[in-house]
Amino acid sequence: MSLSSHQHTVRVYYEDTDAGGIVYYANYLKFFERARTEWLRELGINQSIFLEQNIGFVVTKVAMDNKASAKLDDLLTITTTISRLKSASLVFSQQLVNQNHITLCSAEIKVACVNLALAKPKPCTIPKSILGALKRVS
Repeated sequence: MSLSSHQHTVRVYYEDTDAGGIVYYANYLKFFERARTEWLRELGINQSIFLEQNIGFVVTKVAMDNKASAKLDDLLTITTTISRLKSASLVFSQQLVNQNHITLCSAEIKVACVNLALAKPKPCTIPKSILGALKRVS
């Protein structure tokens, strides 16, 4: 993988599935979230530090296309790229494939930077340290 994308692998556990061993669709969102978080971590972006400064990132829009089901014990790979980067938001494109290289789900997830110190959090400019790291990989 190049710097412009990131891969994260997860195993499907029993807790991720229904009684038939099929992954519940909402769990794909959890897998996508973990993949984005791990990429940010690798880029040196520790979200807990920014939370201490009242800066947070919230998902504002999700467009998800479920193509097939993941099953118990599948090994899933999530590939993440940044498809749009603005001063206060960005869009991640994510694709989830199984161990047989079959695409199971893809999503576009818009994330906004917000000032958490306000009574009603409002969008704010992404801090320069984060923006610089994101520009290097987008």
